[in-house]
Amino acid sequence: MSRNDTEAARDNSNKDREVHSFMEVVAWEAEQYAAGHTSPMSPLLEEIEKYTLTSTDYPSMLTGRVEGRFLQLIVSLSGAKNIIDIGTFTGYSALAMAESLAGDGKILTIEHNPANADIAQAYFNRSPHGAKIELRQGEAIDILKSLPNNRYDLVFIDADKSNYLAYYQESMKVLREGGLILADNALWYGRIFDPQDEESKAMAAFNEEVNNDNRVEKLFLTLRDGIYLIRKALQQSS
Repeated sequence: MSRNDTEAARDNSNKDREVHSFMEVVAWEAEQYAAGHTSPMSPLLEEIEKYTLTSTDYPSMLTGRVEGRFLQLIVSLSGAKNIIDIGTFTGYSALAMAESLAGDGKILTIEHNPANADIAQAYFNRSPHGAKIELRQGEAIDILKSLPNNRYDLVFIDADKSNYLAYYQESMKVLREGGLILADNALWYGRIFDPQDEESKAMAAFNEEVNNDNRVEKLFLTLRDGIYLIRKALQQSS
């Protein structure tokens, strides 16, 4: 490589680092701006947020205000009444959706970790919307397989990334025509672009499976860490 080529490569490398650094700053500022221009959540949800950020081992798993309000609007606009929440964690997403759910609506939220399930249930018990939520502890894939087909209006997937594809396949069975699937962390912190570890490979495979699935309409949103918004297509009448 000539000296000029070496210098050009160095300049390009520096530019790449500058762009990466710039994007980190812009992304952080954009997140803060978005939160500041989004309606605040209920006091109990803000309490869950504070607890999750300060007292759990994985605070980045929190849904948060922007995505929480997005879920609430999706529930309201779609008229969903039967919802599945895969991955309860501390209960933020389930309770956020329950607050926008009609009085006769129901949310089934599934959590593998018993400690997380106890934390979430304690918050549900304090909410006037908690009666809309049924929390089941166990393996999500087994619980999904036990549910009736073509019944649910909306599924929110936010659990272990290695099983996203399996969750998607089972969700398509229980979802009614025209129903919605929202898959969180679809960008997986950018690791899907050059997946090296098993979780990143699983997320990249999930995204490609959805993209190639002609049974659905899909929209990939760059909201926070990416949300794949998927609608089960209506069957064409003959």
